Amino acid sequence: MTKKKSPKQPNLFFERLMALIATVNLGLVLFDLSYVPWRDFYLRNFPQITQIYDPVKGIEDHRETKNYLNSVDALQEQVSQTGLTSPEAKAKLEELDRLSSEMVDTNPFAAANKSGNFEKAKNQMRDRIGEESAKESFSQFWSPEYLSPQRWNEEIDFFNRQIRPLIASNYFRRIGENGDLLDNFWVIDLPFVLLFGAELLARSFYLRRRHPSFTWINAILWRWYDLFLILPFGRWLRILPVIIRLDQARLLNLQPLQQQINQSILANFAEDLTEIVVVRVINQIQGSIRRGDLTSWLTQKENLRPYIDINNTNEVEAIAGIVVQTLVYQVLPKIQPEIIAILRHNIATAINQTPGYRNLHNLPGIGDMQNQLSEQLATQITANLYSAVTTAMEDPVGAKLSNQLAESFTKALGEEVQQKHVIGEIQSLMSDFLEEVKLNYVQRLSQEDIDQIMEQTKQLRTKSSVRPLVDQGTVLPVKKQS
Repeated sequence: MTKKKSPKQPNLFFERLMALIATVNLGLVLFDLSYVPWRDFYLRNFPQITQIYDPVKGIEDHRETKNYLNSVDALQEQVSQTGLTSPEAKAKLEELDRLSSEMVDTNPFAAANKSGNFEKAKNQMRDRIGEESAKESFSQFWSPEYLSPQRWNEEIDFFNRQIRPLIASNYFRRIGENGDLLDNFWVIDLPFVLLFGAELLARSFYLRRRHPSFTWINAILWRWYDLFLILPFGRWLRILPVIIRLDQARLLNLQPLQQQINQSILANFAEDLTEIVVVRVINQIQGSIRRGDLTSWLTQKENLRPYIDINNTNEVEAIAGIVVQTLVYQVLPKIQPEIIAILRHNIATAINQTPGYRNLHNLPGIGDMQNQLSEQLATQITANLYSAVTTAMEDPVGAKLSNQLAESFTKALGEEVQQKHVIGEIQSLMSDFLEEVKLNYVQRLSQEDIDQIMEQTKQLRTKSSVRPLVDQGTVLPVKKQS
């Protein structure tokens, strides 16, 4: 078994290296696209990531919510030093009451589209305190009466576990000089763009050397999908060149998917093509009928558009001759016993219906004589008729007379049909019949038969995947390499 030669190892190594680099770049692109919508997830589970990547997206702590959480931390520190009932702790509780009221009134979460998180925090506080008003709930929560020394640890733990993550999710995002939200991902993406741009130029230069007729545009478009790797917009489209490169580097097998896509496209194309071809043929036949070509053919008249004869042979007469010879020399001898049986039955029936035969039938031997007579007459009639037909066909004069009879019959039929004005009705009926064929069968052909054809084609490809290879007089099975 022969195998397809694999690419040279350096080329395969280079293709795999570039495919892996493109995959890494695509991963960074997808992470960048998902960072802002999923920042809450990263903040809760991977806070180190937010510390590193927030500057890339221009994200900073919101001053109002940050100051609020710093005030809570200061209160915890003060309580741990002087207790909850100290004047310093009471002053910080009053400050938190004021900051909570301002936060509810101004809603600093709206700019970052985090109002939903703030609503969750307010609902948590309402449920904890049992008040309908979020402002009153925060005010009561940060009161010395509610935060008694006995409840301090439990309540501050509730705030840090339930309320703090929701408030901490708020942020402020800077605006760039272009008026859009600041996004410095291009700094990370630029080395990849330069690398893929240089690779595309090198490949284009190599293609131009191999194919001097190529222009730079032709050479670049040869690998058009690589253009998505250097475009600064629509970065998610890089998934296309990455998949193609992984397939080319044999790190991903896309052949089954490609075959399925090709089969689907081919099936749709074949369905449309079948409808077009069949409908076109039927339309041409209908047009020929409407133009009166049927009348011209029957009357043997010259048409305005002359009939093209490619072999100087009347195919209809030739086919008729073959059919007649087959009937006479092949079919009739085989069915001769059946013909004799039918004639014998008819002769016996005619004899039985003869007046006075029933009286004679009672005489001894008359019944056997009638059966013998019927058998002899049927056999003799069949033999004579068959002999007459074969003699007429083999006799030149008889053959000439038969041809004259056929010609006269065709001419007479055409003249009579034309005189009786039947041809118009025939044309109308045939045109309507063809129209019904289009409506009833062409669509079913395109829908049902195409699927069967595609399945048969697939089986043929499977069978033809093993071909004989002649190598120094030895026939070996060789599997086609895709």
